[in-house]
Amino acid sequence: MAASLNNLALLYKTQGQYAVAEPLYKRALAIDEKALGKDHPDVATSLNTLAALYDTQGQYAAAEPLYKRALAIDEKAHGPDQPDVAQSLNNLAMLYPSQGLYAAAEPLYTRALAILEKAIGPDHPNVATSLNNLATLYDTQGQYAAAEPLYKRALAIDEKALGKDHPDVATSLNNLSGLYYAQGQYAAAEPLLKRSLAIFEKALGADHPNVATSLENLADFYRKTDRIKDAEPLKARAKKIRDIKR
Repeated sequence: MAASLNNLALLYKTQGQYAVAEPLYKRALAIDEKALGKDHPDVATSLNTLAALYDTQGQYAAAEPLYKRALAIDEKAHGPDQPDVAQSLNNLAMLYPSQGLYAAAEPLYTRALAILEKAIGPDHPNVATSLNNLATLYDTQGQYAAAEPLYKRALAIDEKALGKDHPDVATSLNNLSGLYYAQGQYAAAEPLLKRSLAIFEKALGADHPNVATSLENLADFYRKTDRIKDAEPLKARAKKIRDIKR
């Protein structure tokens, strides 16, 4: 029953019907607590899903204690060095940068990365995701020298583990290109944006929303570097994709 409630709630959340989703998530949590006990890992999962709903709406004060309780349950149930603990650490860490609490996020991201490297190996795609999370935290603060090697390592892991034409590789390319753009290294940024677009087109099809986003990124790059004529057809194509998907 709890699983079915969570599935239905997720459907409503995906549609932005948060007020409909919330009582379903709460009921699922209550069922899990009663049936399994308050320290069961499935309770942690329900806490994380409810917290994510609040997080999406910017209700950080409501989300934080749920994420913290989920983390404590996972640590108790699995031990401090298990991948589920790393996921709970990442969930909590992601709550803080949007509030400007970078110092609170960094040790959580760092610990999550260390857990994953030890538990699943340094070349696993989940390690790449964790590297991107930490790099983005540094990038947001202008700590480019700290972010760049993390982005590069994440890209290398994704290319090796998933293949050079995987969408996750395209995402890593976008992250690294944004770093270069922020530093005015336009010649380094442009080929990464172009390669990212090509990967998305090949992997997802020409009319996928991720392709539209990639087109918009490249168009913005051209616009901000005074190449308006190059930007206009990309913007027009992105708009056409967005209009089709409505």
